[in-house]
Amino acid sequence: MGAGRDVVLIHGYFSNAHTNWIRYGHAEKLAARGFRVIMPDLRGHGDSGKPHDAASYPPDALMKDGMALVAALGLSDYDLGGYSLGARTAVRMVVNGAAPRRLILSGMGLEGLRHTRGRGDYFEHVLTHPGTFERGSSEWMTEAFLKTTKGDPQALLHVLQTFVDTPRDAIAAIAQPTVVINGAEDHDNGSAEAIVDLLPDARFVEIPGNHMSAVTRRELGEAMADFLSA
Repeated sequence: MGAGRDVVLIHGYFSNAHTNWIRYGHAEKLAARGFRVIMPDLRGHGDSGKPHDAASYPPDALMKDGMALVAALGLSDYDLGGYSLGARTAVRMVVNGAAPRRLILSGMGLEGLRHTRGRGDYFEHVLTHPGTFERGSSEWMTEAFLKTTKGDPQALLHVLQTFVDTPRDAIAAIAQPTVVINGAEDHDNGSAEAIVDLLPDARFVEIPGNHMSAVTRRELGEAMADFLSA
């Protein structure tokens, strides 16, 4: 969407590019500021392939897909961002050699970067026990979101095996100017402020909402656009 400086945005787990970036106007805000917004659907999500064989989901597959996208498009001077799993994927890309000018990490905390299995256990439980959760519970809300995005449970279970922990020292070595944007009530992936404390050039922006709702808030797109346009 748009024309101008390239920015690659990666959506979260269970989601897709349309839900995270287009539906609530975030991509449109960036396009209006002179950016070309590139929004892939992750492997196992959205309009991308959803194979059911475990061999299609090796460790760090999402990072490698992101690197392949950047190479295929010939991007050399671009910005990179993501929400939740998208933020973790962006970090994996940078620590493996991707070189965006600036970095946006949203819906993510330090624990979610360093210890990925914890949230993986939660999602595995949701995916393998459909229809059993108390209405209004976190698991019930997550399952409801899965239904709205028409997610493929089998493919999404395999996506869990692609998660790779990022060591603290590798995170601390990220030199790009970074904005960490998190909902005030979002503690799903640990402390977002702890990421800022670890990075040499980072700022924290708090927006309203929890992990599920913050991505719907206009403040997310505004914070992203303000950071990239500064």
